[in-house]
Amino acid sequence: MKKLTPQEIAKRLTDHPGWKLDGSAIHKLYAFQSFPDALGFVMRLAFDAEKADHHPDFQVSYRKVTVTWSTHDAGGLTARDFAGAGQSDMIASRMEPK
Repeated sequence: MKKLTPQEIAKRLTDHPGWKLDGSAIHKLYAFQSFPDALGFVMRLAFDAEKADHHPDFQVSYRKVTVTWSTHDAGGLTARDFAGAGQSDMIASRMEPK
């Protein structure tokens, strides 16, 4: 997978609200109603990441989860990372209280 240029990264970040650039990775903090909800989010995203064979890093702190995407093999960000960011947002949005 081709590493994105700084211009391509900046453009894609505008399409993914809340995601922040941190060196050669992007990350976002999600907050949930409960600890089980936070872990449920991690598990749902983990199964999708396994299917895609592209895995994020997770940091869990009670009801908060930080998701970080980077393509280590490419040495930076690729389209797969932004696809993962979109998948992360979709799963999180489905878990919000009605």
